[in-house]
Amino acid sequence: MKRQGALPRLGFLGTGWIGRHRLESIHRSGEAEIVAIADLNRENALDAAQLVPKVRVLSSLDDLLELDLDGVVIATPSAGHGSQAERALEKGMAVFCQKPLGRNAAETVRVVDASRRADRLLGVDFCYRFTDGMERIHSMVQQRKLGEVFAADLVFHNAYGPDKPWFYDAELSGGGCLMDLGSHLVDLALWLFDYPEIRSVGSSIYAKGERLKAGSGQVEDYAAVSLCLEGGSVVRIACSWNVSAGQDAVISCNLYGTDGGASFRNVDGSFYDFVAEHFRGTSRRTLATPPDDWGGRAAVTWCRRLRRGHGFDPESEQLVRVAAALDAAYGR
Repeated sequence: MKRQGALPRLGFLGTGWIGRHRLESIHRSGEAEIVAIADLNRENALDAAQLVPKVRVLSSLDDLLELDLDGVVIATPSAGHGSQAERALEKGMAVFCQKPLGRNAAETVRVVDASRRADRLLGVDFCYRFTDGMERIHSMVQQRKLGEVFAADLVFHNAYGPDKPWFYDAELSGGGCLMDLGSHLVDLALWLFDYPEIRSVGSSIYAKGERLKAGSGQVEDYAAVSLCLEGGSVVRIACSWNVSAGQDAVISCNLYGTDGGASFRNVDGSFYDFVAEHFRGTSRRTLATPPDDWGGRAAVTWCRRLRRGHGFDPESEQLVRVAAALDAAYGR
C-alpha cells in the first residue's frame, strides 16, 4: 500500500459468475478502486466492465502484473490458483483467491510462504464463515456457551454438478465434490474448533456409486469424511454432486456440546438463505434468519484490511491445515 487508509488499487483475474459477483460487491462497498480486469474470455471481461466505470480491460495476469496495483482478486479455474497467487505476491501485490488456494497442500504451502516473504495480505474466499449464522455460532463456541463441543456434522449436497468441464478433470481441479464443496466444510470445522491437531482422517469416496481408490484419476461425486481431532472431538463431513436430495441443495452444520447445541442450515433448498439456532435440550432459540447479503462479505473484509495496511496474516497458515486434511481424505 502506498499509504494506510488510501483506497487499494485492485485488478481482477477471472470474471465468470463468481468473479463478477465479488467485483460488484467490492465496487459497491467503496473499500477499493477497481482499475483493471483480465480474462481470456473477452466477452466475460466486457460484461464485467459494465459494472465499473472506466475500468481497463486486459487479457492476462501478465498484463495485470505490469500495473501499479495493491492487490489482485483471482477467480479463475482451480489449476491456476497456486501459481497465479504466487506470481502476484512475488510482485508485491496482496491476493484474494477463490478456493481452493492450491490443489493440494504442497501448492498451498508455496502460496502461504510467498505471502510471508512478501509481507502481503492473503485471503481465500471461504465465504460461509461470513454468514450471520456462522459468525454467531462461532462466537458462541469461542465463549463456551455450548460447553465442550465434542462432535460436529457438516453436509453440502448439491442436486447439480458443475457446468465447466475442468471440474471433472482431477489434474485441473484437484478433486471432485470434496474439493469443490467439502473444502468449505473442512474449513468451517477447523475454524470452529480453533484449528486443533487432527489425529486421524477416514474417508469413503465414490463416483457414480462405485468406491474410488486413491490415485484412480477420477473425480468423486460423493464423499464421506471423518476427522478425529486432538482432545477426542469428532467431525463428520458428507458432500455430493448430482444427489437426489428432493431440493436444490442441503447445506448444514450441526454442533453438539456438553451444555447445548447449535445448527446452521439452508432454507427450502436455497444456496443463499440460512437459519441458525441454539439448542438447549428440547428448546431452541433463533440466532439468525434471512435475508443476509453475505456472498461478497469475505472479499470486502479482505479489502478493508488491505486498506488499513495489513500485511502477512499468520492465520493464513491455517489454510495449509485445511489443505492437508483434504490431502489425507484423498489418501495422498
